[in-house]
Amino acid sequence: MPPGAKGGAEGLDPSCSELHDNEEITPDIIAPSLSLFQRCYRHLKSSGVGEASVYHALVVIFLEFFAWGLLTMPIISVLNETFPDHTFLMNGLIMGIKGLLSFLSAPLIGALSDVWGRKFFLLITVAFTCAPIPLMSINTWWFFAMISISGVFACTFSVVFAYVADVTEESQRSLAYGLVSATFAASMVISPALGAWTMTVYGENLAVALATAIAVLDVFFILVAVPESLPEKARPPVPISWEQADPFAALGKVGKDHTILMLCVTVFLSYLPEAGQYSCIFVYLKLAMGFSAVMVAVFIAIVGILSVGAQILLGPLMKTLGSKHTIMLGLLFEMLQLMWYGFGSQTWMMWAAGVLASVSSITYPAISAFVSMHSDADKQGLVQGMVTGMRGLCNGLGPAMFGVIFYLFHVDLNDETPSLPLKPSFLEDSNQTGTTIHIDVVPQLVPGPPFVFGALLVICALLVAAFIPDETSPMATGPLHHHSSTSRRPSGKYAYQKCLSLDVHFEPERIVSGRSKVGPLSPLVDNCNSAAL
Repeated sequence: MPPGAKGGAEGLDPSCSELHDNEEITPDIIAPSLSLFQRCYRHLKSSGVGEASVYHALVVIFLEFFAWGLLTMPIISVLNETFPDHTFLMNGLIMGIKGLLSFLSAPLIGALSDVWGRKFFLLITVAFTCAPIPLMSINTWWFFAMISISGVFACTFSVVFAYVADVTEESQRSLAYGLVSATFAASMVISPALGAWTMTVYGENLAVALATAIAVLDVFFILVAVPESLPEKARPPVPISWEQADPFAALGKVGKDHTILMLCVTVFLSYLPEAGQYSCIFVYLKLAMGFSAVMVAVFIAIVGILSVGAQILLGPLMKTLGSKHTIMLGLLFEMLQLMWYGFGSQTWMMWAAGVLASVSSITYPAISAFVSMHSDADKQGLVQGMVTGMRGLCNGLGPAMFGVIFYLFHVDLNDETPSLPLKPSFLEDSNQTGTTIHIDVVPQLVPGPPFVFGALLVICALLVAAFIPDETSPMATGPLHHHSSTSRRPSGKYAYQKCLSLDVHFEPERIVSGRSKVGPLSPLVDNCNSAAL
């Protein structure tokens, strides 16, 4: 029974508070528990501070990733201590399982949030994603096992983007998505450095305790301060079906829309190497490029600050270039930074690649803004869930792909790997026995082969993105939107001249007080002062 469904007793019957061994479970016994759950759910929906806004979502994202950012350096040490012989491969396996589970569950979470509301699933996703944090000080095996299992609910971005879509106008949505990504980057500016300093000065346990406290604060903030963003009247009138929740069936449905299909392929080809890079870049900088823990923390902070600036500029970029060309610009910078990581053999090259990486962070929010314009108001969670699920699949395949390529090129990223020379070399034995040991560290020509392969995938993504239409075809009749009229929507600067609306054709009308009213997603270009995505 859905949480919002009516039924069952309104109070708890003391006679049903306990079950005896020989007592059958009847509807009269189950009803009080369901009624209690319904009352808790109704209270959860009605709680919150002020009107639903983008700022509520920003706080949720900031606290969650700040908590995990504190553990950036401690996790590297714990991972190596737990799996000393296969550090990098185990990292890929753990992240791979988490990513696969996220891919399978993201459409279901998104579709359920369309029916039951965003707040409940914000609470669930944040709580389960942060659940492994305290286990790091208790049992490292359980810690990594819980990280893998938490992928079932690792869909916070999916729900957050749907939340943002509920509370923003179409003309402001790209800016709002940019703020979400900028907040994520801002959470990583100081948290890795703070976590590394806390671990060095006070020990690993205090860093874990601090991260746990911030995660608990995030959950408490959702419970008390976050209001529901999706009103009852904007939700689908019928419950979801298994077809909606099936990630492969949903992929097939998305595939019927040519534009959405190309965007999903672009996400897959571009995020596959990005996920692999995220899984190993800090380890790569520390163990292969010779970065100290302080240098890694400063690197993350600088890239985070620059990423915030890039996200702030996302709105003006979308208005000036249009969504398609903004996506392609982000992909171009992603390809360049992967090439720098792959061929770079000097420290300054890594810093330059980090600058390029910060600019490439505009790609995903630009894609999310474009996707949101091609979906109905009551399918925002489903469509954003599919895009997030695609990223989840990449989160599983990307780390494994990078690990295999590192293995094939004889690059083993663990604490036993010397980080001084970036080519085959001869090192003296640390025991000063006079024995010369040959260490095959990193190929001289291509120090980072997985990054080069990832750059080739991004080039493919660029080619696919080039065929994304600048305007919506009048014949588009995909399942994610309604029929278009014969009007064609120009993109970029020409939108100011024509002032044609895209999402007028996509928005379902609602009957409010006997009058026809457009759904919660307003038209993108409703006057000559608005810009087209």
